[in-house]
Amino acid sequence: VELVESGGGWVQPGGSLRLSCAASGFTFNNYDMSWHRQAPGKERELVASILSFGGFTSYADSVKGRFTISRDNDRNTVVLQMNNLKPADTGVYYCKAVRRFGNSNYWGQGTQVTVSS
Repeated sequence: VELVESGGGWVQPGGSLRLSCAASGFTFNNYDMSWHRQAPGKERELVASILSFGGFTSYADSVKGRFTISRDNDRNTVVLQMNNLKPADTGVYYCKAVRRFGNSNYWGQGTQVTVSS
């Protein structure tokens, strides 16, 4: 099982980044997917989630209207489009897979996002 995040980096406030998570080793469309982030000295927090069939999404209040989560069940990927980034969005972003009916869950290794001028 593997979740590999990519697309992180440095961006100025107001800029955009597109994070991608490539999944392998499990039946992707049986899993709800989510993005989490962890800022230095803070606990990991849920940013956005999307159900296994892709029909329902939810977002943390702090990112509503700026971030969009989507998934491609044919390509086993989940994407987080981040627009109008703020310094408070800085952190390590993690992809997570949770089995829709069951106890399995997996984490990626994370990708760093830094928003600063």
